[in-house]
Amino acid sequence: MNIDLNQFIDRYIAVWNEPDQVARRNAIATLWAADGVEITESAQYRGHEAIEARITQAHNELVRDGGFVFRPAKDTAGHHDAVRFTTHMIPAGGGDIAWTGFTFVILGEDGLIRYDYQFTVDTPADQKNASTLATAEDFLRRLGKGDPDRIAELFADHVDWQLNWPVGGHPAVPWIRPRLTRGDIADHFREIAAFHVPEKAGGSASRIVVDGADAVVLGDIRQTVRATGNPYTALCALHLTVENGLITRYAVYEDSLTVAEALADQPMCR
Repeated sequence: MNIDLNQFIDRYIAVWNEPDQVARRNAIATLWAADGVEITESAQYRGHEAIEARITQAHNELVRDGGFVFRPAKDTAGHHDAVRFTTHMIPAGGGDIAWTGFTFVILGEDGLIRYDYQFTVDTPADQKNASTLATAEDFLRRLGKGDPDRIAELFADHVDWQLNWPVGGHPAVPWIRPRLTRGDIADHFREIAAFHVPEKAGGSASRIVVDGADAVVLGDIRQTVRATGNPYTALCALHLTVENGLITRYAVYEDSLTVAEALADQPMCR
């Protein structure tokens, strides 16, 4: 391979940022062979005319109108007739990566691109969302199995613990109190189990919304009080913050009046 790889990648990415149509067309002719083909997950673009139409559309939508710019990730490598590299799309004024693409090209003996394969890969934000969602789903699975120690393993050493109850809690609901450590959290779920019939416990998560490190779970809790046999269903929302795969913030917003009435075995002022 008798080319400067970094210079080649700079020229390749510059085409997508190029605002001038004539300069863009000329640059395409110096990069792709006349019958070269660009292949994405959903389409193929063969020949200079098709490749130009593809790049022009992407430029107009993402660079000219969208305010983004393409930049190399500086991970270029190649040997023989193959080159691979990563491209990031970021706001022109700076900011987080909005899109990442992995490109693998095969060159002809003349150094022009014969085949250009493009793959969309997860951005750091996508990866963060996936990690947060995985932890939230794991928490719900462990909660359903009812093992307090296994549940507590998903929490950090120190947790921002918030429940939508009065600071003093309620005499009928003794497990409502501040928690901080992983051991405290295991005790919390152990106490809940002690006051209810485990075989009749349940619940559902109708929706999980993830934004970076934060996940919000919408659903309900279904329990049966061990002492009275009173069943109850309480709507709830759970806000989790996840860092490095561990829950660092746990905030529950639930129908606490329904819970207290079931435990106290009497209606309360509504």
